[in-house]
Formats: sequence, structure tokens, C-alpha cells
Amino acid sequence: MRTLARWLYAAAANLTTVAAGMLPPGDSKTSIALRARRGIGKRYKRFASEARGDAPLLWMHAPSVGEGLQARPVLSLMRERHPTTKLAYTFFSPSAEEFSRSLVVDFRDYLPFDTASAMSVALDALKPRALVFSKVDVWPELVRQAKARSVPLGMISATLAAGSSRRGGLANLVLRDAYAALDAVGAIDEEDAARLVELGVRHDVISVTGDTRYDQVWQRAQAVDRSSLLISKLGGDRPTLVAGSTWPSDEAHLLRAFEAARLKVPAARLIIAPHETSNDCVGPIEDWAKRARLTVARIDQADAATADVVVVDRFGVLGDLYSLATVAFVGGGFHAAGLHSVLEPAAFGAPVLFGPRFDRSRDAGLLIKGGGARAVTSASDITDGLVSWFQNDQARADAGAKARNLVDRGCGAAERSLQLVERLLA
Repeated sequence: MRTLARWLYAAAANLTTVAAGMLPPGDSKTSIALRARRGIGKRYKRFASEARGDAPLLWMHAPSVGEGLQARPVLSLMRERHPTTKLAYTFFSPSAEEFSRSLVVDFRDYLPFDTASAMSVALDALKPRALVFSKVDVWPELVRQAKARSVPLGMISATLAAGSSRRGGLANLVLRDAYAALDAVGAIDEEDAARLVELGVRHDVISVTGDTRYDQVWQRAQAVDRSSLLISKLGGDRPTLVAGSTWPSDEAHLLRAFEAARLKVPAARLIIAPHETSNDCVGPIEDWAKRARLTVARIDQADAATADVVVVDRFGVLGDLYSLATVAFVGGGFHAAGLHSVLEPAAFGAPVLFGPRFDRSRDAGLLIKGGGARAVTSASDITDGLVSWFQNDQARADAGAKARNLVDRGCGAAERSLQLVERLLA
């Protein structure tokens, strides 16, 4: 059965590679991902031909932005502590392409599709001293070939949800050997470690090192320049709800709730950053604000400083905008895709609200348990949360302090993960 599963996996990888060369133009994420693999082998080979010297190379793979945020603190420490070690960073999703440019690495590109020929080219080009995966994704053919070349294999910030599809069926058949091949795994907590062992990770290679995202969001919160043009323009003493990464399903409750909260807290302001910034997503928010007789502006417009509703129509600034939050709302909790990161607002000491679909977010559960967040199920729930925290300074400060302390206590994972990587490199 396992042999058949591997054959099906290999066939799918090869078919996808063929499709990449034949796909017509398109703007979907799938189309972009396929087109990005065209000529990828040549790009890897070009790096090999241009690289000089025999310095060791660490290859870090993080499929998307979330995993990249977990990889970044470790890569930063590697660059600081081991400046002569080359760093290669690969990703799978097009959403991570822009993020990859923020990393100080020697090589960055998409990961090839997991075929024997493509992974042979990649390994020949990079010649890694160690290969480390961020979070949980492993690629069977890449792992098989790396193991055959005696490349040490690791994983950092490893986590696996209790309901993950990886724990059974075809995925388990395909991936089990790859997990068993890992030489060092740093799990987020003991429960994740136990579930990873079920997947095939060996008991003797796994340890609890924590989640490097805590270091990431804490460092970003400390580094925010509150005198910057963006933050200073929007500063002030108005009670402010910063809503991040919202979907229409979140906004259906959130916007009505904010409108109701304004009846009790007339000075309240909403800064909202939708998950998508197209006019199709931004326009309905602006239309709602006008119907509610609220002044509205996009973030770069001159009147954003005084608007009741500020719509964020560009990426890359939400992490800083949370510094303005009296209260934060994190999107995704009313959406099937699941909740987005709740740690960024928590790091600024903002109490957090989010929808009911947070079961896959360990951080959300910890925030609720610690008193720094509330899960809401309706517009009236959101209104109650907003009004109580807007009007009760002590309750808001207490909840915000608990949220911030949770992030503070989680720091240190980057250092522990670096030590794991250093052992692999050695």
C-alpha cells in the first residue's frame, strides 16, 4: 500500500511539472505557482556557478509566509553569529515571494516540484551542509535524496493540529518515511511532540524548543517607530479598533458591531486591513461606512488622520498599525480558512477579539485561557467586547497586559532553535 501511495505521489509531481510548462497566462495563485517553476533548474544552477568558496550552506525551507515568519528569527541569528555560512531560503506559495525579499540570505527561490530530477538539480546546486524545514511540511523525494547524500535534516517550530489530515490516510503513507528520516526536530510543545512521533518522527531526535513566532512578533513590536509618518499621522487618543486580515464573513459581523458600539462610544475609530486589498474587497467597506454616515478614507489619503474609518489598501503595514490599537480584532475566525495570527496585536498589549473558528490556533486558546482575548460568535458579542474594553480602562489594561505577557513568556524559542540548527551544521 505504501509503495502504491509513493508511486501516485511521484506521478502527481511529474504531471504538475508538465502542467507548469503548458499553462496559459492567468492571475490565480495556482497559475502563478506553476509559472514560477519554469526555468527553476537554471536559476539554481546559476547560483551554483556564481557562488565562490567552500563555505557551508544552510538550506531553510518554509512553504508560506506564516512558516517564513517562524524561520526568520533563526536565519537572522545565523547571519549574526555565523556570518561566513551561506543561507538559502526556499518557499512554495506565491504569497511568500515578496516576503522572501525581506530576508538577508544568499539564495531565495521557489522550491521545485518534488520530482527526482528537480530535487537532484537543487541539491547539486546548493550542496547544503544541513536542510531545515519550518513548521511541519516535508517533501518525500527531497528528503530521500538529501538523506542519501548524508545531509542532516531538521525541523523547527514543529507543530501539528490534533485534527490534521496528515495523521491518517494517504498523507501518512506518503510522508511517514520522510518524518522518520529527520535528525533533529524542535516541537512547539509536548502535545505537538507526541503527535509528531505518531507521524513517524523518532523519539530520540525530538525536543521541545517553542515557537519562534513569539520572538518574531516581540522583536517587531519593540522595533516599531512610533514617530514614523504612518504611525504619527494616525496617532491620537481616540479609542481605536484595529481589525486585521478580515474576510467578508468577518466583516458581516464586525461592521455592524462597530456601528452599534459607536452609539455608546461616539469617538471610536476603526482601522481595518482586509485580507485582500482589491477594490472588490475594499469597496464594500467604504460603501458601508458611507451608509452608516461615518467618514472614511484609505490609509494614504490626507484625511485618514481624522476619519472614523481608515481602510488599509496595501500590504506590509498591519504589524505596525496594531501599535495604535486600543482593542484588536483578528480576522479568519468567521471564515473556513481559519484564524490569522493573534500574536501581533497581543505583543503590543492590545486585548484581542476573534470569531469562533479558532480551534486550530494554539495561540488563540492560550490567549483566551490567560484572559487576554475573547472569542465572539455574533455582532452583539463583538459590540459587548468593544464597549466593555473601550469604557473600562482597568479591565482593558489588565487584559492587554495578560496578552502581552503571554508573548513575552514565549520568547527564547529562536535561541533554542538556533542551537538545534548549529548541531546539524556541526
